[in-house]
Amino acid sequence: MSSSAFSLTAMIPSSGFKVTEGKPVIGGLHGPQQQHYFCAYCMTWMFTRIEGVDAFVNVRPSLFDDHSWFVPFVETMTKEKLSWAQTPALYHYEAFPPLEDYEKLMGEFARQME
Repeated sequence: MSSSAFSLTAMIPSSGFKVTEGKPVIGGLHGPQQQHYFCAYCMTWMFTRIEGVDAFVNVRPSLFDDHSWFVPFVETMTKEKLSWAQTPALYHYEAFPPLEDYEKLMGEFARQME
């Protein structure tokens, strides 16, 4: 959906996330397990909500005022990636990580950010 080799997402706690202007619309690939929200005017993909992961919202880091701090930590969907596409992510998954890995990944990410 990003029209590139990469689709960056930052998991932000739902309690700290708020749409401050406009009303996003659901678009792109969507269904009961995930819903992608877009700007109703320009159709820019802004964030995603995933069923079963209510504590977090996946936000597109390119929308942050300051995205200089953002470096990929987990790479997903590597089964479908282009052979030349590389990221500096420490963890790689052929699909989405299993839910039981999230706690470990979040703990490791928190240690990296200290």
